[in-house]
Amino acid sequence: MRHTISVLVENEFGVLSRIAGLFSGRGFNIESLCVAESLDPTISTMTIVTTGNDAILEQILKQLNKLINVIKVVDFKDIDYVSREMVLVKVNADEKTREEILRMVEIFRGKIIDVSPKAYTLLITGDEEKLKAFLTLIKPLGIKELVRTGPIAMARGDRAIKMKEKQSQGGEENG
Repeated sequence: MRHTISVLVENEFGVLSRIAGLFSGRGFNIESLCVAESLDPTISTMTIVTTGNDAILEQILKQLNKLINVIKVVDFKDIDYVSREMVLVKVNADEKTREEILRMVEIFRGKIIDVSPKAYTLLITGDEEKLKAFLTLIKPLGIKELVRTGPIAMARGDRAIKMKEKQSQGGEENG
């Protein structure tokens, strides 16, 4: 089963290493990991996507909540949320393919962010299915290079992950 987890942490040296170690120690692969400062520069938000069974994930969530630098852990499993990721794609662009690339970028509401005589670098954002569809269509034109961010996620509506002190059970979602 696929899980998207948001972890609020103190923005300090070694926190990422401890969290990654917790996953690897339990034999859980991290499919993607995005980390950035929150509104408060002393706190970072980590979005972690992983797959595995619910029993092991429950143990990981409990262990995450015990880490000193972890403020809040939320598994989006039972929460309505939005998720987006970004992909940069460098594609072959010659006289025959440029118009087709421009049409695809327009259809997918992307942007061309760099142009060279033989290549375009494209920026596309969206959910996983949108990016998958775009990459499937652009692949026959010749992908030279590809970089993805992995998803970031946020609860829908006015529901927010509050930055409050950990509770004894930890990991509860506020809204």
